[in-house]
Amino acid sequence: MIDGVRIDPLRQIADERGAIYHLLRADDPAFERFGEIYFSFVHPGWVKGWHLHKEMVLNYAVPVGKIHLVLYDDRERSRTHGVVQEIDLGADRYARVRVPAGVWNGFIGLGDVDALVANCATLPHDPNEIVRIPPEDPRVPYSWRRFGEVKGG
Repeated sequence: MIDGVRIDPLRQIADERGAIYHLLRADDPAFERFGEIYFSFVHPGWVKGWHLHKEMVLNYAVPVGKIHLVLYDDRERSRTHGVVQEIDLGADRYARVRVPAGVWNGFIGLGDVDALVANCATLPHDPNEIVRIPPEDPRVPYSWRRFGEVKGG
């Protein structure tokens, strides 16, 4: 596992009326700071990535649909520098993944329905704080081609 990445299983409480999906509480040991919460839909077969945050820590969870999340540690002083980590997330594997600042991340939508990706970030969005590169950029040693034609960026 990449240094600083944390995967925490999350609670789902379901009954005949529907379900509650937990994400993050202020009294959770994984809670660091609140910046903003946002949601992102990704279509099946589409890639969102690569992107890297210089200071922001991400906390991803996927309550609807399914994604394949890929992380790459490009931090020169990290003990896991050069490591690629792959994580499947979705309603059937409902967990929160902490992505530390300085780690490239991207994901592809899997299955037949759009996936809803929730993120509780430690800082409000700042376009000067994020770095984006295309899905097939050679700076990240990973190929999305195993999932078929690469769509997105």
